[in-house]
Amino acid sequence: MSSPEPIKFTDGVAYERFMAPWSRSAGTLFLDWLAPRAGLSWVDVGAGNGAFTELLLAKSGPSSVCAIDPSDAQIATARQKISARQVEFSIGDAMALPYDANRFDVAMMALVLFFIPDPRKGASEMVRVTKPGGMVASYTWDVMRGGPPTQPLWEELDTMGIPAARPPSAEISRFAALKALWAELGIRDVETRELVVERTFANFDDYWLSMVVSSPSGIVGKLSDAESAELKRRLQDRLPASATGEITFHAWATAIKGRKAA
Repeated sequence: MSSPEPIKFTDGVAYERFMAPWSRSAGTLFLDWLAPRAGLSWVDVGAGNGAFTELLLAKSGPSSVCAIDPSDAQIATARQKISARQVEFSIGDAMALPYDANRFDVAMMALVLFFIPDPRKGASEMVRVTKPGGMVASYTWDVMRGGPPTQPLWEELDTMGIPAARPPSAEISRFAALKALWAELGIRDVETRELVVERTFANFDDYWLSMVVSSPSGIVGKLSDAESAELKRRLQDRLPASATGEITFHAWATAIKGRKAA
């Protein structure tokens, strides 16, 4: 099999089953940690199908949210779900945000920074559009220490000799790399935290449909029947079920926050 294609989130419905539950769990911990006051203006960079945007509206009482993503399909799904008047959806590039400098109280990326080809450029764009004294924050799955929800799938595909697509900038998920980047950009009062979450699937079929069939890599469609059966067997052996058939496992992310210099 050839090298894996880059990961692209273009199906908002599939993403809802695949990653949105994980995103909401991690996003809840992230927002509790940020502890923002109500009435702030936010930019949600890499908003996807709106999973984090919904959470932000429910928990943090923002005055406005600009949610931007490169996928028109993802943004279309978000628009269908979210009709709040204070949310503005846009299609655009995280490395060239279409906003004026010093516009937002909070700029953040939820599970995005490691997908950006140039994380420094993406983070610097967040800094540019944030008001002096405003917050710049991000969290990503801890790829380098095996934290993503897709880790079992990736490792079993690796064992089978089938290339599995990883985020192109996985190194930025390290705490050391995040702190070095925030410091380089002149962000003050920097803090980091590990976010640990879990998800329970009703049974293996639920896991398979959610985390394998719905994966943006489309890996199932690229496997032979024999390879698909082998992957199923390996994952069932790896992910033990409870007496009632449920499968629960954990994922963890690295989070960072700080203030733009006044």
